[in-house]
Amino acid sequence: MSTTVIWFRRDLRLHDHTALSKALESLTDEDQVVGLFYIQPGLNQTFTPRHDYYYETLMKHVENCEEVGFPIHFITGSLEEAFNQVVNQLPDVDQVYFNVDEAGAGAKRDQKVVDFFEEKSIPIFPCVDHTIHGANEVKKPDEQHYKVFSSYYKQWLKQDKPRLQHVDLNKLKHHALDIRDQFKRGQNAYDKLMEQKTGKWQYAGEKHGLKRLEDFAESKVDDYQKKRDFPALSATSMLSPYLRTGAVSARTVYHWIEDEKGDRSQTQGMETFVQELAWRDFYNMIYKQYPKSKDEELIEKYRGMDWGDDQQLLEAWKEGRTGFPLIDAAIKQLHQIGWMHNRLRMAVASFLTKDLLIDWREGERYFEECLIDYEAASNIGGWQWASSTGTDAAPYFRIFNPTRQSERFDPEGTFIKKYLPELKDVPKKYIHSPETMPDEIQKEAGCVIGKDYPKPIVDHKLQRKKALELYKERG
Repeated sequence: MSTTVIWFRRDLRLHDHTALSKALESLTDEDQVVGLFYIQPGLNQTFTPRHDYYYETLMKHVENCEEVGFPIHFITGSLEEAFNQVVNQLPDVDQVYFNVDEAGAGAKRDQKVVDFFEEKSIPIFPCVDHTIHGANEVKKPDEQHYKVFSSYYKQWLKQDKPRLQHVDLNKLKHHALDIRDQFKRGQNAYDKLMEQKTGKWQYAGEKHGLKRLEDFAESKVDDYQKKRDFPALSATSMLSPYLRTGAVSARTVYHWIEDEKGDRSQTQGMETFVQELAWRDFYNMIYKQYPKSKDEELIEKYRGMDWGDDQQLLEAWKEGRTGFPLIDAAIKQLHQIGWMHNRLRMAVASFLTKDLLIDWREGERYFEECLIDYEAASNIGGWQWASSTGTDAAPYFRIFNPTRQSERFDPEGTFIKKYLPELKDVPKKYIHSPETMPDEIQKEAGCVIGKDYPKPIVDHKLQRKKALELYKERG
């Protein structure tokens, strides 16, 4: 009889789970399986919406596992200390399965754990699970990695897609081992995390994620291509938090959408959505190839740019008081629900870097702090795209006009008024540029500019010229 360990991280689900599926396939009749979760010391000292949402998802996952008779065991301490506890408490452990992080800090941690078990002569199996295609799967004919998304996507489409990884819950229950009384220190660490979470994110977790996917696939995906850029419409999937925590797998999303196609003649919405899944894979590949990209521009000539450091402008942007309604409403959405519409992510990133001329890293770090769906690869890629400093980025002269974006994508001001109630009675004529309201109309609308809502903190036309000069200096 031997014991197999399943180490959960950001794969908090029981369906379509590569490590869990492969581990169960490897078991013989007398083998046991232990569910494991590592709690990093000091984790409860770092409390952001992202952590809060993750803790809620973790709790839901622990409950789901308990329901099927597969208890989760917690370990804490340094990596070596924590995994030594596993070896000491489970002397018959003979293999470990987990879903690997391919890039960033997670990849470094994973390698340390792999090295630890290999030194103990215990087989450990890292599985690629967080993306549809791993960072090394989609390559050019000469085995080089792509740098342009359009070329990458053509090859991505040609790749055979991985099948769903079935998890036999009856088999899991049959082989599950419960020795939680031997892991009390880790359990105490988990209990402290649970005391700290707010309970705000009731829709977190696998069950809610699968329901959201079902609703999107059945009622929204057909119009995705037409409606996705309008933040006032509930037209996007909002699956990103579930993908981030692994409550839903990217494979499941892909196959569900593909199954919905059937014999339909109109599939543009589905194809556009699938392309977003490919972007996620693309940025994961880029981050693995360029691990310094969280701190360093991929385009070398833009490294060391003379970004501005006006802290008042930065704070105005962070607080949603720039005087540009769509930008401010987007930030307020971020504060309220820990998520921001993708069109608005591009707009606020362009505004920070090309209107305020502030370093893109400031925005990337702020999103890391506030987004419940924060994924380093996609977030870094998005910020370098918007600031024209990364691979396959927007050309530097593409500078979003925040007022035009507002007029085009929130023409009635519906989204703006939802998140900026001080503008709720501003006439449509002025909603995109409230500073142009005559004094009499400001009083009628109950919104005095400079008092109830700020004046624009910069002149877009002037800042656009400055941005062009800043980039041109770099060739």
